[in-house]
Amino acid sequence: MISLKSNRKSKLQIHLLFWVLYYLLEAYLDFYWSRYQFPDFKWQIRLQNTLILELGYFLVKIPLAYSLLYVYEKVSVKNIFKYGLYILIVVIAVLGHRFFTHYIIYPYIYTVTETLDGKQPSGFLNGYVAFNSFMDLIFMVGLIFGVEITRQKNVLKDQISQLKSEKLDQELTMLKAQINPHFLFNTLNNIYGMALKKADETPDVILQLSKIMRYNIYEAAEKNISIEKDIDNIKDFIQIQKIRHRQLTVDLVVNLDNPSQDISPLILIQFVENAFKHGVSESLGQAYIHISIQLQNGILTYFIENSKEEKSHEHSTKIGLKNIRRQLELLYPKHTLSVENRSDRYIVNLTIDFHDTFSL
Repeated sequence: MISLKSNRKSKLQIHLLFWVLYYLLEAYLDFYWSRYQFPDFKWQIRLQNTLILELGYFLVKIPLAYSLLYVYEKVSVKNIFKYGLYILIVVIAVLGHRFFTHYIIYPYIYTVTETLDGKQPSGFLNGYVAFNSFMDLIFMVGLIFGVEITRQKNVLKDQISQLKSEKLDQELTMLKAQINPHFLFNTLNNIYGMALKKADETPDVILQLSKIMRYNIYEAAEKNISIEKDIDNIKDFIQIQKIRHRQLTVDLVVNLDNPSQDISPLILIQFVENAFKHGVSESLGQAYIHISIQLQNGILTYFIENSKEEKSHEHSTKIGLKNIRRQLELLYPKHTLSVENRSDRYIVNLTIDFHDTFSL
């Protein structure tokens, strides 16, 4: 989350930049105006006077700007009273602007009397000059409000974006946490069955499980991992399953033009788990699983076909697929996933374009 300290620092920097640029703009305009109002003055004198008077005007404009911003942001009263505060602050600012212009700028900086047309003296609150003061102040107020509202919108946009990212990150962590216990439960079931039979391969399977769990605990905690490492984990998983299911035919074809391509861990193996869950049964004479993983030019093509029983665990399959689909939606919005549930087989086709990946 964007910290309050960082937000204040950003606000200070933006407002300082605004006032510097505004000062330069006003100084330029007043210096240009003084060429016609005081043609007898040397340009060095006119520039000096302009820089001084603009600093003086800041004594009126800065309090006006932040008084209005304070009322806008902090004062929570009914609209009629809030508008009354706005009007009161602006009236006071116009009076201050006129006082500074009429009693200081003209007699002490330009050493002349303020006039309307170069001849007729201007009063302190003449309608024309008061309107000019009002417009000068309102122009500045419009600029500072525009800057501050734009800044607030950008901060809010960044906060919303960060909240979405954190929410998605938490959701993905939760989804991954749902995978690991399921995988461990199935594998321990396999080891339990082998232990009952006192199979000689039991220690080897335990070592394989240790390797896989190390991957699940440490490697899978990362947001991304190389696809080569993820496939190595799949191979270890298949090796464990093949030790137990000797009659099962498993074909794995891998073709990667970029083994270091990043991928979210534990996405691909879920389909392999489902394939073993429904493709292995004593009632199936020729049980098989065919897996193809192809990566070409940043596009992953993932294919799995497995035999299945006529009576399979449809409910648990739907839960697993829902989990997988949600992760794919979060990470790879423009992926394509098709699952064919035929009477004697499951066929899964997944395509991921890594050029169009959501980054947390």
